[in-house]
Amino acid sequence: MIKMAPSLLAADFSRLAEQIGRVEAAGAEYLHLDIMDGHFVPNITFGPPVVAALRKDSNMIFDVHLMIENPEQYIGGFIDAGADLVTVHAESTPHLHRAIQMIKNRGIKAGVALNPSTHPSVVEYVLGMVDLVLVMAVNPGFGGQDLISAMLPKIRTIRDMLQTAGSPAEIQVDGGIGIKTAPLAVEAGATVLVAGSSVFGRPDPGQAVREIRKSAIKEQDQPRK
Repeated sequence: MIKMAPSLLAADFSRLAEQIGRVEAAGAEYLHLDIMDGHFVPNITFGPPVVAALRKDSNMIFDVHLMIENPEQYIGGFIDAGADLVTVHAESTPHLHRAIQMIKNRGIKAGVALNPSTHPSVVEYVLGMVDLVLVMAVNPGFGGQDLISAMLPKIRTIRDMLQTAGSPAEIQVDGGIGIKTAPLAVEAGATVLVAGSSVFGRPDPGQAVREIRKSAIKEQDQPRK
């Protein structure tokens, strides 16, 4: 099953509750929350208080993507705020195993993310711990970028690594996902699609969610290469 994860980064921040409600009503399973610190990536977004405020109005899976240095310092705060899944970047900490263990010890799901230039082998020894592997298909920090086509073979490699490890972890793809690119990501092995401007940049975000999922499901029904 293909799951949709609209990215709040692209939403109208003056109408967050309304826009979240529209994508939730359209069946989106995840709400992707990009947390940026101005160091690991150039932009700054929001912290645990915003996540906690949004949590009151949504039953979606809160998918907190930590694009921050020293994530171990902040994992607890975002879990307390209502995160259901916390993803840390392999590049953001020298203690990746420890960071994932901290998340799992709090009883929620853990993910590991890889920047475009990071080799999949970096996560080989934590695949047995994680519930999700996030492949960045753009360089993190800004929305509205085009998907880097070289990431499609990388998704396939991670798919094969998970199969070899016997891991049921999801493969999430973030960056440049829309009606045309969603089928490419799904063919490569993606099961969770993060979509920002292609959802919230549309007049009807809910309809955008449905259209992207429809395009991806058509590909899922085809024999996988």
